[in-house]
Amino acid sequence: MSDQANSQSSFLQNRSTRRRVLIVGGVAGGASCAARLRRLDESVEIAMFDRGPYVSFANCGLPYYVGNVISDERKLLVASREMFRDRFNIEVHTDTEVTVVDRSARTITVRDGRTGNSRTEPYDALVLSPGAAPIRPPLPGVDLSGVFAVRSIPDSRRIRSWITDRRAKTAVVVGGGFIGLEMVENLIHRDLSVAILEKLPQVMPPLDPELAVPLTEHLAAKGVQLHLGDGLARIEEQNGGGLIVIAESGARLPADLVILAIGVRPETALAKDAGLQIGPRGGIVVDAQMRTSDPSIWAVGDVVEVQDVLTGQETVLPLAGPANRQGRVAAESIAGRETHFRGVQATAVVGVLGLTVASTGASEKGLRRAGVTSFQRVYLHPGHHAGYYPGAQAIHLKLLFRVPDGRILGAQAVGLEGVEKRIDVIATAIQFNGTVHDLAEVELCYAPQFGAAKDPVNLAGMLAENVLNGDMPVADWLELDHTDALLVDVREPDEFAGGHIPNAINLPLSQLRSRYAELPKDRDLWLCCAVGQRAYYATRFLNQRGYRSCNLSGGYTTYKALKAAGLAG
Repeated sequence: MSDQANSQSSFLQNRSTRRRVLIVGGVAGGASCAARLRRLDESVEIAMFDRGPYVSFANCGLPYYVGNVISDERKLLVASREMFRDRFNIEVHTDTEVTVVDRSARTITVRDGRTGNSRTEPYDALVLSPGAAPIRPPLPGVDLSGVFAVRSIPDSRRIRSWITDRRAKTAVVVGGGFIGLEMVENLIHRDLSVAILEKLPQVMPPLDPELAVPLTEHLAAKGVQLHLGDGLARIEEQNGGGLIVIAESGARLPADLVILAIGVRPETALAKDAGLQIGPRGGIVVDAQMRTSDPSIWAVGDVVEVQDVLTGQETVLPLAGPANRQGRVAAESIAGRETHFRGVQATAVVGVLGLTVASTGASEKGLRRAGVTSFQRVYLHPGHHAGYYPGAQAIHLKLLFRVPDGRILGAQAVGLEGVEKRIDVIATAIQFNGTVHDLAEVELCYAPQFGAAKDPVNLAGMLAENVLNGDMPVADWLELDHTDALLVDVREPDEFAGGHIPNAINLPLSQLRSRYAELPKDRDLWLCCAVGQRAYYATRFLNQRGYRSCNLSGGYTTYKALKAAGLAG
């Protein structure tokens, strides 16, 4: 036998004994799994298959490519086929769709998108990372030219070309969630007039309604047309060109292009056809090692159901951060390491025309849906840095915590500056089962241009501590229309005259020590000011003198948001 033949025989023998791991889909989950597995094990053979032209790209950057904030498409490419091959010895097949998973034979069938030819590939371990697909409702007109979803670089490329070629001036974005709002911002950046059509009564559905109010007001101030509580009925072509979006209410919204941003649905067709277990939320069921109901198959990313660490419920969470961590966990599991995915707490942020909206953990409506009742909330509106330093901007913050131990359950914040920094701190505290006492004590960076000696995070913890230890009893805003309590506004008369809660009386804090005897001791007193601070001072004073007073947390600023959200009269 020749040396060449011996070499070929040796190669085939070695290949047949190597463990083979196939990964279906790239981007965040699949690509991170592949790279991590290679770092852990040089002996394993790894191959990735993606039906698109790119295996690893920044899909979170797609709206900004549409808006020309990212002008070079190549900046969206996180890793190329060549990089995976040269750096990691990972085989990548793009434009290749996996059509069948044969669990008994441990093979997948793949179809080459360029030739149409199919072949089978054997595996020892299989990782499913097909992601989630944009929802296209079965309504007339959603497949018309000029109606787009945003999932891939080619999608973004088509939208960019449409705007340029058609000289588009108007757009309708159907859906007011993360992608919808990012598209609104970037279409405005391209000088389009934009309308939002959202079936729910608020934008950013994950937020509690009152925290969405500042965002709604900001969008309206920026010229965005808002059609809330109104769903899509159909889309039609207009005579003379363009589209008309027809809402369920009958409203007719003209548009040169339409963006469908209604949401996404896990791509579970392969898993269903293979007989893998699918959960009640529509995602693939996995264990803490990201293993499916088949011990040789793992799944990661937007396609899986994971546990919410705050409510204990299963959820589908299409975010890049958890997908990356899941890919890492799956790789460690395949490599035989002790590992587990802790679950998710839905930490997220979105920037909209200069405003930042961020949240972590559970919302109040999410807690109520999960049947959690032993919790309390505080609102605050501090500046993002020291008030005496120029440019301080208010952060509207809501903190949810468990009673009586004070474990942090969630937080939401909206503002122009410093929002994501505070939510990141609270998110970290949640991960370590932190309490409001930890927030009160946490030591954060302070200089007047960055924060305050009592950072908003500290203030949130201190307010919550005051609630728990009885120093600041709080009234329930949601009971405002049903209470027999006397509403007392402790702001100055000019502030009171500028707007106040109906039926409230005005007794300024500056006069309280000389006039408190005017208040009844046999009746509950609910105290209000601008943001809650003066009402807290008044509550402390009155309760030490035998009165039954409570603070309306967050003051008149919170009341206006609750009223706008339909939660207070």
